[in-house]
Amino acid sequence: MSPRTLLRSLTAAAAAAAALSLTACGAITSADSGSVGSDDGSFTLAPYIQQRIDDDKPIRIKLSYHDPSLAFATPIGAGMKKAGKELGAEVSLIGPTGGDAAKQVSEIQTLIQQKAVDGLAVSSASSDALKPVISQAYRAGIPIISFNTDNPDSQQMGFVGQDLKGSGKAQAEQLRKDLKGDVNGKSVVVFSVDTGAGWSHDRFNGFKEGLDGSGLKIVGPVNVGNEPNSAYNTVESTMSGQSGVAAVVGLDCCSTTAAAKWVAQSGKADTIAMGGFDLLTQTTEYIKSGVLDFSISQNPAEQGYQAVKVLHDFLTEGTEIKGVDTGAQFVTRENLADVAVED
Repeated sequence: MSPRTLLRSLTAAAAAAAALSLTACGAITSADSGSVGSDDGSFTLAPYIQQRIDDDKPIRIKLSYHDPSLAFATPIGAGMKKAGKELGAEVSLIGPTGGDAAKQVSEIQTLIQQKAVDGLAVSSASSDALKPVISQAYRAGIPIISFNTDNPDSQQMGFVGQDLKGSGKAQAEQLRKDLKGDVNGKSVVVFSVDTGAGWSHDRFNGFKEGLDGSGLKIVGPVNVGNEPNSAYNTVESTMSGQSGVAAVVGLDCCSTTAAAKWVAQSGKADTIAMGGFDLLTQTTEYIKSGVLDFSISQNPAEQGYQAVKVLHDFLTEGTEIKGVDTGAQFVTRENLADVAVED
């Protein structure tokens, strides 16, 4: 009997406070009915998935990303496809354009009801909104993890991505090193494409912690949305009402480029420190020109790759699901040539 047909037993694990300590929840056992949840909360693999494994059919893995229209989704999809090709899995990137949590939930519920997925990775448009459907997938016997954006209070079985709070704290600590002159009593303006998203909350909370004791006043985070022209207009209107600004930061790819565009056009790059996230082609140009002091890459291609691999290995080999840290790399003019662009 091959390992693909064996019943697999894993130790139940509670969701940990730290994203990277999450492991697979519960034990996999066989089940005979549509209701596969167990009284003790352990994981029970859906019969239809076990049957596909026994029949040696390709594992169907879907990555539900909170907004596939974002440029950051492109390298995630590339990493996902690479893993699918290497492992012989059927993979696809799905999700709602514009970050609509209700649409993301509805799409996932349809997959569950139609038994159209064998493994699921979710990047939440809203942590609170996605918790029930993550639980629904878990109880339905579908292995489910989070990637890119963590949801530690849900029934996710693991997390693949960057330590979001830690990366926000690291951003603030680096920004403090790049501040120019006496900044006591001055302000730092923070922008995000979606201030209501769980990832934005986590990153901003880390940023606040890292800035504690700096003497700077935090303005924001200001929501800019993901449409480039609208995002820039929001940055411009926000900055027009500010004085004594010592620094500007973006918490993601697209608020970073929108804010950097304003800094460049304002002619204040020599007096305002700026830090951001991700590494779009446009971001690299702002780093080269000195508008952006640094950006933090979170390796989206690796997130897509590892999300597929973690689920595939769990289903086909019984490998325990563990958190995968895709890291936080600081990108400056000094190492820019050595870092892969993310779009």
